[in-house]
Amino acid sequence: MSAPKTSPRSTVAFKILGEDRPGRWLVTCDHASNRVPPWVNGGDIGIPAADMARHIAWDVGAAGLAASLGEHLDSPVILSDFSRLVIDPNRGEDDPTLLMKLYDGTIIPANRHAGPEEVERRLDRLYRPYHSAYARLAALRPDRVIVALHSFTPCLKGRSPRPWHVGVLYSHLDERFSKPLIVRLQAETDLCIGDNEPYSGHLPGDAIDKHCLRLGRHNTLIEMRNDLIGTKAQQAHWATRLAPILTEVLTAL
Repeated sequence: MSAPKTSPRSTVAFKILGEDRPGRWLVTCDHASNRVPPWVNGGDIGIPAADMARHIAWDVGAAGLAASLGEHLDSPVILSDFSRLVIDPNRGEDDPTLLMKLYDGTIIPANRHAGPEEVERRLDRLYRPYHSAYARLAALRPDRVIVALHSFTPCLKGRSPRPWHVGVLYSHLDERFSKPLIVRLQAETDLCIGDNEPYSGHLPGDAIDKHCLRLGRHNTLIEMRNDLIGTKAQQAHWATRLAPILTEVLTAL
């Protein structure tokens, strides 16, 4: 038998890693990239490079963690390949924060005057292709489990520091996997675990709602504090730690 594919299949909207891996999981990363396509304002959203490197443009470290976790779980991974500032794939199409004009104190010049036609163009070229690929991968197994990887900044401007190492987010509409996962993670005595922290996991129209809640699919969303996954070594460490915990919780279910 040939080895599962591990090289990425890339488009302008997403990358897929290990599509042929046999595992039950689908690891997703909605905010994997800070790339601005060249057809969006000449490839420049209009903010300094230092801001493009911050959490406002992508989930720092989450893509590497997702890729490594997919390897450990022997399951496919899908990564977005455009900045959340271009258009946010983890929002519903009618969500007012789909295209942000101000984020954590930073004005987004390329979005200030973006009207309905520009929003539709970004939906068609980025958002919808990503979700189409996501849906196709999710449907390859009837027992698919989605684990969505995100990261959060240790402190927003003008706010108190966030103490959690890991947050587990979920909707009250489906707590089947996330609640046992929180209990299991809280048994790790060196960790501070957020239960729907640093924010609620229920957001109508978001990726979990679209691909899991509406279809009854097991799911969880893991938020890692981004100072803990900034390097490849840190990403590999956390993937090694999380994979057996996820597997243990799923087996218990």
